[in-house]
Amino acid sequence: MKLSAAITVAAVSGAQAFTAPVNKPLRPASSLSVTQGDLDGAQSMIDGILTEKNCGPVFVRLAWHDSGTHDVSLADKEWPASGGAIGSIRFDPEINHGANAGLAGAIKLLEPVKEAFPGVSYADIFQMASARGIALAGGPEIDMKYGRVDATSPEECSPEGNLPDAEAGPEGKFGGPGGTASTEDESAAWHLRKPTPTEVEFGAEKTKFTDGSATKLADGSETTAYTAGGSPWVEDWLVFNNSYFTTINDASTDEELVKCTSDKCLWEDAGFAPYANKFADQEAFFESYAKAHKALSELGSKFEPVE
Repeated sequence: MKLSAAITVAAVSGAQAFTAPVNKPLRPASSLSVTQGDLDGAQSMIDGILTEKNCGPVFVRLAWHDSGTHDVSLADKEWPASGGAIGSIRFDPEINHGANAGLAGAIKLLEPVKEAFPGVSYADIFQMASARGIALAGGPEIDMKYGRVDATSPEECSPEGNLPDAEAGPEGKFGGPGGTASTEDESAAWHLRKPTPTEVEFGAEKTKFTDGSATKLADGSETTAYTAGGSPWVEDWLVFNNSYFTTINDASTDEELVKCTSDKCLWEDAGFAPYANKFADQEAFFESYAKAHKALSELGSKFEPVE
């Protein structure tokens, strides 16, 4: 997929598939109790969107950029002060943070799901779309928990700066003083240890892998039904597997594949390298990935019972 990784958690590319900014909330959060029937219906609709649009990568990126704002040092504050998977990414200013470029269109793709099942929170819809995107691309089934409560206003958005950089800025440092706490560091590895998911703000407008030509799906078939553009980490970017861990550290791979400093450091840092090497085995990667995805999807969330 158009994905990168940090520690055992893979993170989504900055493919510029969607660009329209959101300047106002879409639909208000619902106070209705969610039922299992609502969740089943929402999942069916999401599966249909994924099958038609092949938009799993941008749904994963949307969910992770919503949850990845979580600051564990604020977890003892009144919810939702610590950010996280609370659906706040749908609001301006958060949707217009630099790291979230292109994600407004992903929210619009999921808006019909909210309209059909208003009892399902945006936070649940975003995380469900991510998990289903992974599963339908051939990845592991994620043991998801639902019943998340939504943030209700722009005032509950996290400040800009909680998501990390893939490359150093003009002064040679990753991150900056913004956000709820500084993530600034001259080392990519130590910068990654401060935030959670990785995002990328550069890359080619399109490559031979993303120019609208046929690309492989998880079942072995090919499709041209995707939004062209962006730079992938791996050739078969609509298939979820462990090829990231066999590609990034291989100097002979195609020059159009993305290899960020924040990717390469996983094989260079003593703490990360054992995992990067371990995940050359797909079974080991899937086992760890499923646990990491579930944990990330619940960061900062407040849950109400599913009826």
